[in-house]
Amino acid sequence: MDIKTASALRRLRLVSAPEAVSFLLLIVCSVLKRTTDFNAVPVMGAVHGILFVIYVLFWLDAWNQTKWPLKTAALYFVLSVLPTGGFFADRMLRREAEASVIAARARKEGVVKA
Repeated sequence: MDIKTASALRRLRLVSAPEAVSFLLLIVCSVLKRTTDFNAVPVMGAVHGILFVIYVLFWLDAWNQTKWPLKTAALYFVLSVLPTGGFFADRMLRREAEASVIAARARKEGVVKA
């Protein structure tokens, strides 16, 4: 894995969990708005919106760098619109990065020819 690909995956991973947390907080704020006088939806909506746009931009960059098949890219996008999907995306991206590092080391040591 080259440095650009690793950086793209790392950026996507770094934004996936905060995006998921902001989505959950937005849902909580929405419920509180309907049940109490507390209204933080405009603030949390803006925060979540910014994080979602950043996630989509990083997702596009990662898709471009890694050359994921359409199915894999679609899975990471769908995870971004599910309330806890960002946590699963983070876990999957970490595993993918670790597997790529292991494969790169194996190629470097001559264990695998690719």
